[in-house]
Amino acid sequence: MISTTFSAVMPPIERPPVKALTEVDAVDIWIKRWLRIRVTDIRKHYGCDSRRLYEVWEQTKHPAARAKAEVLFRQRHPGIVDRIDYGAHVRISKEEHPDQLGLFGE
Repeated sequence: MISTTFSAVMPPIERPPVKALTEVDAVDIWIKRWLRIRVTDIRKHYGCDSRRLYEVWEQTKHPAARAKAEVLFRQRHPGIVDRIDYGAHVRISKEEHPDQLGLFGE
């Protein structure tokens, strides 16, 4: 019996190098979010993993970008300024909140 490894059968996929997101990219990502462009489309546009986008939205990378983006957004889209929530991204946990346990009595 001949033993072959998976790597011998399938050559590795050539992937383009992923560039780091700049502050200019981060400003643009915030604006795209407020325009309700899908995360998938934003990810494809920048050729990055979704986690890089959430680093921007959670402000762990380029924390000043949100304020700059808000100023630009107000200039570029004055007609919809009052309909946009400029708040920071809030991650909603899928785990059951411990306060809900009190509803059932113990």
